Amino acid sequence: MICPFCTNKETKVIDSRLVSEGSQIKRRRECTKCGERFSTYEEADLVMPRIIKSNGRREPFDEEKLRAGFHKALEKRPVESDRIELSIQFIKDAIRKVGEREIPSQSIGKHVMNHLKDLDQVAYVRYASVYQDFQDIEDFVDEVSELSKK
Repeated sequence: MICPFCTNKETKVIDSRLVSEGSQIKRRRECTKCGERFSTYEEADLVMPRIIKSNGRREPFDEEKLRAGFHKALEKRPVESDRIELSIQFIKDAIRKVGEREIPSQSIGKHVMNHLKDLDQVAYVRYASVYQDFQDIEDFVDEVSELSKK
């Protein structure tokens, strides 16, 4: 690590600790030349799989698209942003655990629907209407009655 004060290439780690619930390491460093101290943060750079769209096109995973889908479905609904972020993190973890280089977008949609069902049923029906391409009011009635049974 290069010293940000004198650009010396020699620094030593004097302390390390886990932060962000164990997903990052904070390292306290000291320059061997000027003696200044500074902190660095390390985290694993995990590669997300590419997404195979329904038309066959492939694109990189985009967390902002996932977040936007949640926010659109949950618009004006009483759901805390912490719960949304937790759902997004669970979905990202599930996608990584699959271990594939590419996954279909439909599998992400299913994850989103499962989480929305737990977060807010109105948002779930909103998302389902787009995801499952509802054509008429009967599709809504069927989905709501299926949801009511559970």
